[in-house]
Amino acid sequence: MIQRGYRALVLWITWSAAAIVIYASMYQDTDVWKFVQTDPSKITWGIIALFAMGVMTSFILTILLTLESIRADSLEGIAKTKGWLGIVNSSKRLCVANFFDSLKTVMQNNGEMNIEALVDVEFAVYRRAAHALEVIGNLLITLGLVGTVVGLTLTLTGLTSSLEALGQDQEQLLRGLRGAMGGMGTAFYTTLLGSVLGGVLLRVYGYIDENGVDSLENALTRICLVYCSADFKPSTQRDIRTLNHEIDTLTQKIEYLKKILSESKTVVSDFSQELTELNNKQNNAESIEATIKQRKEYLDTLRHEFQLKRMNRGAWWKVFIKSFRKD
Repeated sequence: MIQRGYRALVLWITWSAAAIVIYASMYQDTDVWKFVQTDPSKITWGIIALFAMGVMTSFILTILLTLESIRADSLEGIAKTKGWLGIVNSSKRLCVANFFDSLKTVMQNNGEMNIEALVDVEFAVYRRAAHALEVIGNLLITLGLVGTVVGLTLTLTGLTSSLEALGQDQEQLLRGLRGAMGGMGTAFYTTLLGSVLGGVLLRVYGYIDENGVDSLENALTRICLVYCSADFKPSTQRDIRTLNHEIDTLTQKIEYLKKILSESKTVVSDFSQELTELNNKQNNAESIEATIKQRKEYLDTLRHEFQLKRMNRGAWWKVFIKSFRKD
């Protein structure tokens, strides 16, 4: 059973593997790439470039939807135990978090709660990106049809030239026939690439992403309606739960502050003890100054030796490693 958060990514990878198999069989049967390299119209290059842009857009969108879905699954587990208050205090900066932040703003302003409309607004950017894949697929089909018309035009031009040179110029006749065959190739291959890449492969990518957006929106709507609906309506019980949660949060912060102060007290005590020991060892200010000066000279000497070792390219690290080796 595929975990819900990774479903879109698994489907995308599976369909990509199927697309590679489709392209490999298409290349083996029709030798598409060889024609693309010699396409006189260059329309096939535009089809392939547009398809690559669509695949990259779909991949980025799938990764974002996967991250959002994983976060939604995590928030559902939090909502089961802590309710709305746990979700508000554990969100990260993604569209899911923006959705709950907007929901919190509506609650604080005592506005009308319309979860479905808010979900549609917050995730409209993902839906537009998924719709863009469908548009790119339609453009690929259109380019394929344009290539068909261009190829037929080249074919007619080549046949006309061949008919004019029939019985007169053998070279012109051959050039015309080659042009006609190239035009037929352009018409066939552009239609094939446009229909397969745009009409089949890219549309399935778009369907996977649209399904991922729908699944994410349904998951968030379910979290709000099932686990958080009790906290959306103004009531005394909600205010009491909010106050208790704030008290618990404040208590945790106070305990953390106590811990920090205790650690700071220990550090200050150790520092005071070191100063006392230093004062016992040094009887006067001149001896303390001499000790500081001596340590400074030692650090300067050590820095100078390190610079000399760096000048000897690659030698310093050998000395460093050798110092850790046992004889």
